[in-house]
Amino acid sequence: MQFESLIVMLIVGLLAGWIAGKLMKGRGFGLFGNMIVGVVGAFLAGLIFPALGFAVGGGFIASVFHATIGAVILLFVIGLIRKA
Repeated sequence: MQFESLIVMLIVGLLAGWIAGKLMKGRGFGLFGNMIVGVVGAFLAGLIFPALGFAVGGGFIASVFHATIGAVILLFVIGLIRKA
């Protein structure tokens, strides 16, 4: 992995975490916590979605979309674990 791709993945993850925090009101961890969840969600989405055959396309917008879905799923699962 090149350094530039790592930087882009971090930017996409931070943006996705912020969007996921707005979508999942009440289940977030604040601005910085949601951004960290977004980075982890971007990584998980990058692993899981291609294996499932789910692809929206290439480019920055598609990457943000995938990462946001991954972050929302991760926030939902973390919310379920926190309630238990």
